[in-house]
Amino acid sequence: MKTAILTDSTAYIPKELLNELDIHLIPLSVIFGSETYQEELELSAADFYAEVRSRNQLPTTSQPPVGKFLDMFEEFSRQYDAVICIHLSSGISGTYNGSITAGNMAEGIKVYSFDSEISCMVQGFYVIEAAEMARDGKSPDEIMKRLDEMKKSVRAYFMVDDLSNLQRGGRLNGAQALIGSLLQVKPLLHFENKVIVPFEKIRTRKRAVNRIYDLFEEDAKLGLPMRAAVIHGNRPEEAEEIKVELEAKYPHVTFYLSYFGAVIGTHLGEGALGLGWYME
Repeated sequence: MKTAILTDSTAYIPKELLNELDIHLIPLSVIFGSETYQEELELSAADFYAEVRSRNQLPTTSQPPVGKFLDMFEEFSRQYDAVICIHLSSGISGTYNGSITAGNMAEGIKVYSFDSEISCMVQGFYVIEAAEMARDGKSPDEIMKRLDEMKKSVRAYFMVDDLSNLQRGGRLNGAQALIGSLLQVKPLLHFENKVIVPFEKIRTRKRAVNRIYDLFEEDAKLGLPMRAAVIHGNRPEEAEEIKVELEAKYPHVTFYLSYFGAVIGTHLGEGALGLGWYME
């Protein structure tokens, strides 16, 4: 059985990996006033952050329409028997449910939808694993079973550098944002029950980054093979330095460099930093 692998644009997988593993992408969109852009295809992360800085109001975001899924499934049916759709958490987007709806309508191909319960390159880890297994001829059922197993060890923590996006997006009131900024509070966030929730509030960026390191160390010290991703909000140099530092300390971990693109960056803001990982 030949199986296609589809994910959405919020996985932010490096383009060379998308091409190498034949991973297909369906984009989410960001909307600035009357202008709509498909992230990753029509709007790069760097251009997005520049656009946000030039405007007073944050963009809105939207999931792919069911019709777009159907078009892709019809195209897949010409050369694949099945497609596995791996999407960002259903707790923050309707994309996963859209793939299920379209899958029930699709003809000529069997559609498997998987809720990663997370996003960004950590979602991408599920996608990469699935694509590698599909390339090796594993069945959709074998791949879905492995994805469920991965959830047991997947971890991710994100630091928000600038509270203004959380405030402008209605997730933090003005007084909280002002006080937090004055105190240099850097909220540490993670996914719990499919939604983004506070993990800890930490004073200063340096302490927040060190706290993420400590959380990573709890798993990395076991010495087992792992994959991890350093994820940044328009801070490529800092993220690269962190990656190099961690690679030297943890030779048993395969590290990736990724970023918060337009859709997730709308909520986390420029300067955000994350680290995600799982046991291979």
